[in-house]
Amino acid sequence: MENIQHAEIKGYPTTKPKPKQGFKRWIPLLVMAMALGIIILDTTILNVSMRAIIGDFHTDIKSFQWVITTYSLILAAFTITGGRLGDLFGRKKMFITGAVLFGIGSFMTSIANSVGFMILGEAVIEGIGACLMLPATLSLLRSTYRGRDLQVAFGIWGGIAAGAATLGPVVGGYFTTYYSWRWAFRFNVIVAIFLVIAASVFIKEYRDEEEKPTIDLMGVALSALGMLSLVFGFIESSTYGWWKSKEIFSLFGRTLDLGGLSPTPVFVVSGIVIVALFFRWEKRMERLNKTPLISTKLFKNKTFMTGSGVSSIISLGQAGLIFSVPIYLQSVLGLDPIETGIAMIPMSAATIVAAPLSAYLTKRIAPKRIIQAGIVSDIIGFTLMYLSLRVGVDQWALAPGFLFFGIGMGFMMAQASNLTLSAVSVQESGEASGTTNTIRLLGQALGSAVMGAILISSLSSSLVSGVNQSRVIPDDMKPALSETVAKQSSNIEFGGDAALASAGSLPQTVRNEIISISHTATVESTRETLLCGIAFIILALLLSTNLPNGKKIKAESMAIHE
Repeated sequence: MENIQHAEIKGYPTTKPKPKQGFKRWIPLLVMAMALGIIILDTTILNVSMRAIIGDFHTDIKSFQWVITTYSLILAAFTITGGRLGDLFGRKKMFITGAVLFGIGSFMTSIANSVGFMILGEAVIEGIGACLMLPATLSLLRSTYRGRDLQVAFGIWGGIAAGAATLGPVVGGYFTTYYSWRWAFRFNVIVAIFLVIAASVFIKEYRDEEEKPTIDLMGVALSALGMLSLVFGFIESSTYGWWKSKEIFSLFGRTLDLGGLSPTPVFVVSGIVIVALFFRWEKRMERLNKTPLISTKLFKNKTFMTGSGVSSIISLGQAGLIFSVPIYLQSVLGLDPIETGIAMIPMSAATIVAAPLSAYLTKRIAPKRIIQAGIVSDIIGFTLMYLSLRVGVDQWALAPGFLFFGIGMGFMMAQASNLTLSAVSVQESGEASGTTNTIRLLGQALGSAVMGAILISSLSSSLVSGVNQSRVIPDDMKPALSETVAKQSSNIEFGGDAALASAGSLPQTVRNEIISISHTATVESTRETLLCGIAFIILALLLSTNLPNGKKIKAESMAIHE
């Protein structure tokens, strides 16, 4: 009996543990869900509070953009490392360490008085803390629960993952409007303290005792550089262009001459090359019987890779929706941050209900079919929003689209996590969760970059076209106004249209015309972005056909465990 308990604590698969009774058995799930929630809420709070923070710091949008960008880069670069550290040194230990760092970073952010200090606190320290917590949330669920309990846990985890992204604007908007944006980060400190205490008391330690506690430092460096290069290239595409450079590129204060070429393809190609070198290095480590950062056999696991790929593509589409639709709600409909969050509640409510419901449906329906039903629901949601976007409608016209999208996200996210990690052993779950989260985060980062670039590019061209084709604006004003609206396009989320309309001594009829052109351009650009989102989600549906049915998942998982 002692040997069995000892094996369970060390993370080895053993006989099915006796389930705990009552609410106490769900406390670890509550802890993991809250950790995931504050990680996701963090970025959405920044989005709705950006105008207030920029005013406090007397800076500009471009400088502040680095706060969000650096946070995404840290998550994409080091989440795999965080999962591996949990495997080697203990998942509970890494989770608690991550929560402490996240709390410290949140406190530093709450007292920041400059963008540089905020980047250090929010992006770097909080980001590293999130890299330790995020893979641990999945791997600890995998180690703590079995059977039906595990399906329910993944369902709730998936609901929190998708729901937190839409509740963030409400939380951030409330604190920013009625108190201060700083209190949103102080709230994170309180939650982090609770996580440390609760994890210490209610969560068991799990680690992989089969391997020596060593770290593949070269693997860490190569994976980090590769992810950083890829994400940086795509994020900066909206600034420098996809191929031909729109601006002079400078790095660390030094101007770099790329012969008119945008840095985007340079960084993307460099990232691909570095990632390829990373995989060659990992194979070499395995040939030498050393401990790699990632076991390359994970990438030979069809179920794991397909599930991770589907999640990544869906996250890409979701990031585009959450980036573009709030711009429409705020700039065209004139909603404030709280009203924007409330308008998106149908999505978060549907997700929170659909995710645990998907666990119940697995009694009768294979996870693959639930995932595909969720993807179809996402396509319907995108289509309904595309058809509903018009000038002059209210925010509730988008509610049916948000509802269908939320149902799809709840079904897909919960069962994709369940299916993906069911294909690996408990010992590999930390490494696997770190890898699948990195793939998902990479999709999310690329979604914000690619869809954002499409939106801004379309918006700029639509604004210029609208000005040039206007019958209200005098011909002698059009050249100067065309140049101005092109520059204002990237600031429209922060009231760029209103600022443009009130600039200078323009006649009232011209100001009204510019506002009308801006609203029409925003609608057209958002609709174009949603079309791209539909294309990505259809791609996810095609990829999902490679997912196995429930019986194959079980057989593969048993084979791996044996």
